[in-house]
Amino acid sequence: MGISEFGRRSRLSAKALRLYDGLGLLSPARVDEASGYRYYTSGQLEQARLIATLRQVGVPLATAKEWLGLGPPELAERVTAFWRAAEADHAAQATLVTILVDRLTGRSRGMYEVASREMPPRSLLCLKRNVDESGAWAFGKEFMGILKDPRFPKGEGRERGFFCIYWGEVSADGDGPVEWCKPVPEAEAEAIAAQFPQLTLRVEPAHREAYVSLGSGEQIGTAQWRLAEEALRTWAEDQGLDPEQLASTPDDLGVRLTYTPSAEPGEAVWPDCEFAVPFA
Repeated sequence: MGISEFGRRSRLSAKALRLYDGLGLLSPARVDEASGYRYYTSGQLEQARLIATLRQVGVPLATAKEWLGLGPPELAERVTAFWRAAEADHAAQATLVTILVDRLTGRSRGMYEVASREMPPRSLLCLKRNVDESGAWAFGKEFMGILKDPRFPKGEGRERGFFCIYWGEVSADGDGPVEWCKPVPEAEAEAIAAQFPQLTLRVEPAHREAYVSLGSGEQIGTAQWRLAEEALRTWAEDQGLDPEQLASTPDDLGVRLTYTPSAEPGEAVWPDCEFAVPFA
């Protein structure tokens, strides 16, 4: 059938079908060499409708393309997790709007509970790269894959943790520098680094940091970031600190998400996540 009939039956516009073809999500069964006209089969309708539904619930095209090769049970799990994260992000956005309105009208509001801690100097093995919003998740998975190597020391409790530093703005419209770091014992640092040449060994100086707990690190949305930032800014004002001191002072530190596993290695449980900001 032609593109018009296929579009009518799948409820997709010709423009969308051309876009999906260009992105490799849904290619026509045949393209007429002389006219360039696209032809589809009825067997492609199910995939077309699936793509349309995924887009209607907000799944990005790149994610939809990745999911199309999954079986129904795994796809159902991914969709469920996506929607759960979307609902959490929407709830966080609603709270953020309330906080903004309260600030504009001179009212105050409690948010995340903020705590602070002293961090000792640490030897870190790091992987740094410029990524955009869609590439940040894959970059994190790549680093966590390295951490699963049996040659990597596991440690106990917080020592098993790792963290991600955002050195610049990362968005859908542009990339920014992101660095994943894993603390390692100082005495073993050079020997471990020699086994992982793709990682860079450096020492982070002692510092103080303020942080808020965000719960499971499976999906941390932009709105939750903003809520955490607002909570930290309010905390800094209450402590008599200049909020600018929370930016990343000293300069060789940086805003970070820290992850502390709450289960034994190998268990399918996402680690607990904290939004932390070093301060002077």
